[in-house]
Amino acid sequence: MSDVLVKGVMVRDVAYVTVPGSRDMVLKTLKERHVSGVPVVKGGELVGMVTRTDLLRNPEEDQTALLMTRDPLVVGPDDSVVEAARHLAENDIRRLPVVEDGSLVGIVSVADVIRVVAELEIKRPIDRYFEKTTVALWDEMPLPVAGAVMEYANVQASPVIDSDLNLVGIVSDRDLINASVIEDSVEMSDMSSANDEDEWTWESTRDTLNFYYGVSRIALRKIPVKQAMVPAFTAIKTSEVSECARVMMRNRIDQLPVVTAHQKLAGMVKDSDLLWALIEHSLEAGA
Repeated sequence: MSDVLVKGVMVRDVAYVTVPGSRDMVLKTLKERHVSGVPVVKGGELVGMVTRTDLLRNPEEDQTALLMTRDPLVVGPDDSVVEAARHLAENDIRRLPVVEDGSLVGIVSVADVIRVVAELEIKRPIDRYFEKTTVALWDEMPLPVAGAVMEYANVQASPVIDSDLNLVGIVSDRDLINASVIEDSVEMSDMSSANDEDEWTWESTRDTLNFYYGVSRIALRKIPVKQAMVPAFTAIKTSEVSECARVMMRNRIDQLPVVTAHQKLAGMVKDSDLLWALIEHSLEAGA
């Protein structure tokens, strides 16, 4: 495994945004390129990363420079895929810019590493890797509430259950972005010319300047979760690591609800969970 290098799996045609820039341009790039995050470049040099999660967590921020994460972790094209997997897993991130001589030359994501996992025939079951605790959403829950629940729980995807507790779908931050709209509004700020410390100044007699300003924010449509969710591909506890990786790769998804024999929800296995299986497989192969 150590002979598989980042340059053999990375994406070279990198979607990126620049600073100065706006949230609308980031959103447009994410939707058009079907990606969840992009590097931010200034003067040809990498200065940050911005993701769907950044947009959802800062719905009123418009400037790319204030949305992005600065000084992101990077790898080189000649680093091993296992080393890239370790960086991704240990730092709980989904993508690493690939930099050579200070220039952005590619990007390697969890999905790129999962393609390697899919080809390795790692037959160990996912039972030791999947997350038994997960945040499930009700299919009739309003989407803005679901988005808030996912934000509070710090998850990028949640299984969806109906009133009978049956698994009926899954909703991810990608689905939230696809169901979002940009809302513009006008808000008012009262700026008093009186000193708040002057106790004798009555509220009714203060000279007040009303300052009106425009506000633009990302908002989730007020629809039930079931209108935004997508069908869920599932796994069971004994499913093999590489088989789960192949299902994720074929369907361009990054999470699989794990179900019992009676199709009840038992947890979630994420592509990032499978990175640990790759790391352990590499250690055992090198032992």
